[in-house]
Amino acid sequence: MPSKLSVWYNNFAEWNVESLFAKRREPGPPRTVFVNEPLPEDYFDHKHRVKKEHVYASNQVITSKYTIITFVPRNLLEQFRRIANIFFLAIAILQFFSIFSTVSAGLVILPLIIVIAITALKDGYEDIKRHQSDRAVNYAQVRVLAGGEFRNENAVAGKSKTFVRAMVPSFKRRQKKGRNDGDVEMLQHGAPPEGIHTEGAQLEQMPTVTEHGLENDDGQPVEEHGGLFHHHHASRKPHWKMTIWEDLKVGDIVKVMDDEQLPADILICTTSEEENVAYVETKNLDGETNLKSRNACPALTHLNTARACADKSNAFRVECDRPDTNLYKFNAAVITPDGKKVSVDSNMVLLRGTVLRNTGWVIGVVLFTGEDTKIVLNSGITPSKRSRVERQMNPQVFINLIILAAMAVACGIVDAVLEQRDFPRGAPWLYGDTQDDDNPHINGLVTWAFALIVFQNIIPISLYISIEGVRTVQALFIYFDSEIYYEKTGQATLARSWNLSDDLGQIEYVFSDKTGTLTQNAMVFRQCTINGKVYKGDEVESDIAPVPVPDSEDKVDIRSSSSTPPSGKKSDASTSSTEAIPDPLGANTIKKAEHVLAHFHDSTLLADIASAQQAVSRSGEDKHGRMLNGFWTVLALCHTALVSVDPHTGAIQYKAQSPDEAALVQAAADVGFVFRGRDREVLTLQTPFCAAGADGVKYERYELLNILDFTSARKRMSVIVRRLGDDGEPEGKVYLLTKGADNVIIERLSPGQDEMVRTTEDHLAEFASEGLRTLTLAYKVIPEEQYEAWAQRYHEATISLGEREEKVEAVSDEIEQGLLLLGATAIEDRLQDGVPEAIADLKEAGIKVWVLTGDKLETAIAIGHSTNLIGREDNMIIIRGGGEGSTPVYVQMLKAVEEFFPESGILQDEQVGLDETVLPQQHQTGGYPLQRVNTGVSSLVGHNNGERPGGFILVIDGNALTYALSDEKHKHLCLRLAMQCEGVMCCRVSPLQKALVVKLVKDGIGAMTLAIGDGANDVSMIQAADVGVGISGEEGLQAVNASDYAIAQFRFLKRLLFVHGHWCYARNGNMIVNFFYKNIICIGVLWWFQIYCAWSAQYVFDYTYLLFWNTFWTIAPVIGIGLFDRILDDHVLMAMPELYRHSMKHEYFGTKLFLIYMFDGIVQATIIFFLILYSYTGTTARSDGYDIAQYEFSTNIAIGAVMAANLFNGLNTHVWTGWIFFAVALGIVLVWAYTAIYSVISPGWFPTNVYGNDHYLFRSPLFWFSILLVVILALTPRYIAKAYKLAFNPSDIDRARYIHKLDPKHDFTKDRHGGLARVSVSSMRKRNAGLGRHRPHLFHASRTDMSTGMRSVNHGFDFATEENGVAMQRIQSHLSERHQAVSPVPAKRRRGPSQLMHSLSLRRTLRRKKQTSHSSSVLHEEEPSFGGSEGSPGSPPASPPQHGRS
Repeated sequence: MPSKLSVWYNNFAEWNVESLFAKRREPGPPRTVFVNEPLPEDYFDHKHRVKKEHVYASNQVITSKYTIITFVPRNLLEQFRRIANIFFLAIAILQFFSIFSTVSAGLVILPLIIVIAITALKDGYEDIKRHQSDRAVNYAQVRVLAGGEFRNENAVAGKSKTFVRAMVPSFKRRQKKGRNDGDVEMLQHGAPPEGIHTEGAQLEQMPTVTEHGLENDDGQPVEEHGGLFHHHHASRKPHWKMTIWEDLKVGDIVKVMDDEQLPADILICTTSEEENVAYVETKNLDGETNLKSRNACPALTHLNTARACADKSNAFRVECDRPDTNLYKFNAAVITPDGKKVSVDSNMVLLRGTVLRNTGWVIGVVLFTGEDTKIVLNSGITPSKRSRVERQMNPQVFINLIILAAMAVACGIVDAVLEQRDFPRGAPWLYGDTQDDDNPHINGLVTWAFALIVFQNIIPISLYISIEGVRTVQALFIYFDSEIYYEKTGQATLARSWNLSDDLGQIEYVFSDKTGTLTQNAMVFRQCTINGKVYKGDEVESDIAPVPVPDSEDKVDIRSSSSTPPSGKKSDASTSSTEAIPDPLGANTIKKAEHVLAHFHDSTLLADIASAQQAVSRSGEDKHGRMLNGFWTVLALCHTALVSVDPHTGAIQYKAQSPDEAALVQAAADVGFVFRGRDREVLTLQTPFCAAGADGVKYERYELLNILDFTSARKRMSVIVRRLGDDGEPEGKVYLLTKGADNVIIERLSPGQDEMVRTTEDHLAEFASEGLRTLTLAYKVIPEEQYEAWAQRYHEATISLGEREEKVEAVSDEIEQGLLLLGATAIEDRLQDGVPEAIADLKEAGIKVWVLTGDKLETAIAIGHSTNLIGREDNMIIIRGGGEGSTPVYVQMLKAVEEFFPESGILQDEQVGLDETVLPQQHQTGGYPLQRVNTGVSSLVGHNNGERPGGFILVIDGNALTYALSDEKHKHLCLRLAMQCEGVMCCRVSPLQKALVVKLVKDGIGAMTLAIGDGANDVSMIQAADVGVGISGEEGLQAVNASDYAIAQFRFLKRLLFVHGHWCYARNGNMIVNFFYKNIICIGVLWWFQIYCAWSAQYVFDYTYLLFWNTFWTIAPVIGIGLFDRILDDHVLMAMPELYRHSMKHEYFGTKLFLIYMFDGIVQATIIFFLILYSYTGTTARSDGYDIAQYEFSTNIAIGAVMAANLFNGLNTHVWTGWIFFAVALGIVLVWAYTAIYSVISPGWFPTNVYGNDHYLFRSPLFWFSILLVVILALTPRYIAKAYKLAFNPSDIDRARYIHKLDPKHDFTKDRHGGLARVSVSSMRKRNAGLGRHRPHLFHASRTDMSTGMRSVNHGFDFATEENGVAMQRIQSHLSERHQAVSPVPAKRRRGPSQLMHSLSLRRTLRRKKQTSHSSSVLHEEEPSFGGSEGSPGSPPASPPQHGRS
């Protein structure tokens, strides 16, 4: 049971100043937003002021800690959390009373004022930087509706004043007088690229018609130059006014342009796109890279111009639920003027932090601003972080306070006893002690207080200012380190919080975001396997590549094709944000899609396609060519990507919802299978096998019949298409084209493809071993009659009122059977440079890496493999959270412990167990019992699943985390399970869950944590960790603004921890204990003197020696240790990551080390005092026969103590550089010089007690001999201990230092994995940090899904796309309506053998070619496509056709 004192101290140590100054605004009640309507009377109080509950937060977001008002009190409270500061304040106040004064009271308090002032200036400077970053965000621009009849009467709270505003009060006044180029320039450099569209440019530069400085759209002015940066008069007509973000109010109507960031949570009224769909990038919120589709509120789609929005007749109001942290939940309703109520969900809302993509513009109404937005609700209050070393110093200072109190009490008691004994005896030194404030009964208390002043140096006030100075210089060392300087962007590593440098050396857990942190959010199509043959393409870095043209003797002009798709009012083939869109059919080049790094080119593949064009029917080249045609056709058609034409280059560019989908479609185009666009249900495709006539390239056109969408449960996407003729009539068969996970596709294949399956799986294993994301492709020919019957069942399922999703899935699964395998793709999610090596080294150092991402489970696992987080021999434990009928999360975790860690002791933990309050009966929930389930490829794993020689990786999704973090029992089991694993991957997590996971580890086991990320969704995690690192990436400044350190690349984290962290922790720890030592040696000498001065708290030597002890005599060596000591050279620390374990285990600082140094100081003080004292006792050292004075031998003691302290500090350094020599010698030289000069100062100048000391000291042999003797004897114990350790018990750091001294060119990379030391590394996994190609026959990690008990081999499947998105729903709706409106068109009756071919089979390249050696007919049209046939769908892919003639 902890004592009351320890409880009080813990509460004091854990108390946060933020609780007083930064209370988070509580979310208000449900609100009603009145758009162009007056507020009702019940919104006002009796003074006609808007009631508090109806006053909404401003859109100003502040991450800084201080304001001009709160800076002084908050900073003082933060600094006086240090016990030493409280003590010195009390001592200074005590000396303001004359009875206790030693020197001037002002001089006594001056050091404390200097320490507090310098620390405050440092904190203020750091916070000014935060204010500047906040200003950059808050002063970004957005278009807000103004003029006309529009009035926004919703009440908004006032904005907070900041440092910057207080220091630049005339900023707004200057704006009103006219445009200030300096302000515009400031905004240009400060605002994030997403936040400001025009970046201060004149609005006339936008591609619109202007009149009198105003933009016009639909005949009405839409933008005004009278805003923040423009001087034209405000227009009275409805227009869009450029307004800064922080001035945005709830109820404002805004217009956001393409590629702009959303400034608040906004309800969509209308968009520039067909059917009012908008696409947004949400990686700032959830880390997902795929675009999300959103649609406008149906009741507001008429608000498409400024005039319509400002019209009073179009006023409406929105009833909203209270602000909520759930990113995926939004409940509201729009009430129109006629009283009609239209529901609003999350698909109609754009959240702050998201970026508009592939959409010309969006008009919306602001519902939530500032602290009420979901992204801010998910972030925390900017914390006041204190380093672990500083937190550990408080108990040590407390120990010294106890020692000080004991010394003072001892002096007070003994002095009182002696005075009361000797006063009646008439002791001469007590003559006149009969006053009220000077008598034997009160003098003991006075002596106690005076002893506190005399021995106050035991608490080193100069230590704090020294630490602040050292950490500041260490931050500069980090900033100027060229090894972590990113030349590409010119960015150095920046320490935004200077007081956490030593924490970098103690990190035990790293929590990392994925997108933008580990990955570049960019894809490269690397490899593919087709018909059992692997194609390993070359990356073509050029931005634009030509469209491959079919080989022909005739010149083909693809820009004048005879086959063009019908034009519509607004085609999906391009985005509507561009006027006068070029025709996609006229483009002859392909531009790299966004987030796709390279074009795909493979000479072997092109040669095989060319061979297929010239192949003889039914030959091997013919069969392989049909597989090639089918494979690339599936990639070119099975997607939802759009086609646009770059207006500057005229090249085709694909716009997809996810980077990997864009990479797949672009790869098909690079090979020659160019998707030319979609016009509603008609898809246009160009292939190398398209017949070319004199009038140009013939395009293949397909009618899109159905899309069976991708979901996490289905793990596949299918499209059903029908080939169309040139006249638009159906001509060919109906085809099902599918791509998805290997196990899902393979178990749906028709029989007879075993050899093809085995070969493809081997290739998939090879792809997965390289960390590539794989997709498996297949197809199926569907007879017309079968399709029509299925289509009717599918339509009935889609309109079913009950269990619609289950019925649609059942019908979809029915048609997706009997597939023919084509091959598989392998895409690289390009990592940041050096990420795999950095993670491998972090794990080698003993640091556990956890990845927290908003992406789905498959993506997280794929990245885990590519980054070395998941090893080739690791086993994955997957915990999923589900709805009713699924296995409870607690059961899954418990079963995982029972099956994989039965000897860990977790099951015997009293806090872990099964009870009905935590667990419902498993059998009642319908959960699966854990057992081996062999389905599809699962049976290939064997019986040793979960028994791989590797460790375990825990993979848990966001739904499961919701339960795992719900109460203490779940938390405890989750944490114990996670501690058994080498790594943890959390997927589908919200920003708030990221912070909760960090706090779970930080508070649960007291580990030092570091969080690293680059987006706004990482802010809460960065703030929750002991050290937060922000990456300056493409996702804005939010993560950097909230971080303690800003780096440009994840790989720089390795050097930041292994070198700077290790150095800073070793330096600071060594400096602090040496600081305590050098002060205790001084106090020890004073303490022993009390025996000889009747315990009256007198000084043994002149007060100036004590006054300058911490300022001149002994300060330089400890500062030198903090700045220039190197426990090892940087290249050695980088070459041997395991050396970081010494730092991580807190070997360089702690209470044990503190006590050792304190004991050392006491021993040395004893040696110095008594040896010199007894040396001068007895025969006088003077030549004149007089007895020595006190200040003769005490000056000898002072000089000996200074020399011993400085040389002892030097003995504790690890490298003697010129700076260390200088620092050690400086104090010694100064004390000798001071003694010589001070001793000759005549009393005529000012009275001194040591005048003439030089005459007696420097001529005495006893002086020189005693100093030499005491210094040697004082240092001998520590020297012997260090020599013994180095000779008989060296650490691996000692060995490395010794080897480096003997052989400076030694290659320490050869000594990794314990090669230097006897340190045990048997438990350390030997991992291959490289990304080289691996042999496919090596087995891979097993996966155990604890929610189902299913185990399988990971083959790297991953595909990112929006599930059940608005855009997909629109397409499905169109197809459904078309199915109802248009009766099925039967396929044309075949009139001859030439029409028996499947439409996806290869064509003859040129019918007019001369027929020589089978080249006249490359592939006969009657050949079935893909090597299969309608009659025998189960035949192997390369089997001969079952019908038709050559």
